Amino acid sequence: MDVSPQRLDALLTETPTGLFLDGQWRQASSGARFAVKNPATEETLASVASAGAADARAAMDAAASAQDSWGRTPSRRRAEILRRGFDLVQDHAEQLALLMTLEMGKPLVQSQGEVVYGGEFLRWFSEEAVRDHGRYSDTPEGTLRMLVTRKPVGPCLLITPWNFPLAMATRKVAPALAAGCTMILKPAALTPLTMLYLTALLVEAGLPAGVLNVLPTDTPAAVSEPLLADPRLRKISFTGSTAVGKHLMRQATENVLRTSMELGGNGPLIVFEDADLDKAVAGALAAKMRNMGEACTAANRILVHESVAEEFTAKLAQRMSALKVGSGLEEGVDVGPLIDAKACASVAELVEDAVHRGAEVVLGGGVVEGPGHFFAPTLLRNVSPDSRVVKEEIFGPVAPVLTFGSEDEAVAMANATEYGLASYVFTENISRGLRIGDRIDFGLLGLNVGVISNAAAPFGGVKQSGLGREGGAEGLAEYTSTQYIGIESPWSG
Repeated sequence: MDVSPQRLDALLTETPTGLFLDGQWRQASSGARFAVKNPATEETLASVASAGAADARAAMDAAASAQDSWGRTPSRRRAEILRRGFDLVQDHAEQLALLMTLEMGKPLVQSQGEVVYGGEFLRWFSEEAVRDHGRYSDTPEGTLRMLVTRKPVGPCLLITPWNFPLAMATRKVAPALAAGCTMILKPAALTPLTMLYLTALLVEAGLPAGVLNVLPTDTPAAVSEPLLADPRLRKISFTGSTAVGKHLMRQATENVLRTSMELGGNGPLIVFEDADLDKAVAGALAAKMRNMGEACTAANRILVHESVAEEFTAKLAQRMSALKVGSGLEEGVDVGPLIDAKACASVAELVEDAVHRGAEVVLGGGVVEGPGHFFAPTLLRNVSPDSRVVKEEIFGPVAPVLTFGSEDEAVAMANATEYGLASYVFTENISRGLRIGDRIDFGLLGLNVGVISNAAAPFGGVKQSGLGREGGAEGLAEYTSTQYIGIESPWSG
């Protein structure tokens, strides 16, 4: 792939930097703009229009005006637009991957993987759009015929995070389009360029004006608050921190909005004494180090049976020590920068707290000298369960290893968190693996694998990790409402 300065400059020049409102690229009504920076170099990549309250109201006007016609658009037509969108993402895979690496920092090979994963939501929901069935049947008494239909829920506010700027957008946009909903999407201020490029591709695919409106901003409350207060908005879908999600949910109650919340995680990865340790190490490396650990599905706590803990830790240290840290554009890099200086400082505080409580640093342990926001791949052992690194979401390349002695203890340790998103279990006893799945409170479980996300599978958590599901047939249902029509039975008279 061409990563020459000339190619990167050309890509940034062709990437839109405005707001997308009612089918048009526009400047913010206030004229405000904000800088998007490369976390690997701290250099400014682009200046992007920053939406405010007036732009939010204009976007709501556009989405509300387009809702009726888009909701009545035949599902085959919506499916064809989604499929063309998928094809265009494949055609522009190089550009999208480069943009993600530039603005978010992940290694280019991981950005390429996200293009594949993110594109699949467009293909999957293009196929699901024409299979959104209701039902028609008699009531048990035979006095009525029941016609049950599924209708688009209406205009939606979609708020996406910075860590997976393509996939988190397609995971929301694709089912909304398939269901017949119009949208206002607010990408993260740290990584808006990928979404703006994707928007141009969806327009090329044939998306009508007003169906998708995109509002980058560095003052998110100025956009979200007027939208959440508008009675025409019918749903909010948010991916981000639990604290922000709770705040948005409180606002959403005023208009009784449908809510989908994909929030924080504190995933356990459990390694039993009968596990294939090489497989477990590979799974832990994938679940922990993918995206530099900046993933809500990351293995936040590695729980290893005491009889194999020493061997497992040695094998994991060997694999982690071979990881190459650097700019995601460099060949062979495994670990790119964290998103910003604040993220580096936060991860450093967690490691310092763990060491203060008795943890031993096996590998890494601190910030890598800049430029850029790099943190060394870090492995900790003898970690106290009271450490912040065990209780809080790390969002960095830090792997804390704790030990357990029995299945009951492993379950108790796994469940000792307010979160319940992703979990991982490594054991050669499938019955035990399934039993652990029944006993731990998590919406996702990887059994002998470290990466399980798929467009065809329902993604979401329990407890304070969120509400609702994205992906799969369940993901389409999140954007529909059910209507029952009772019809006089032809046999009733």
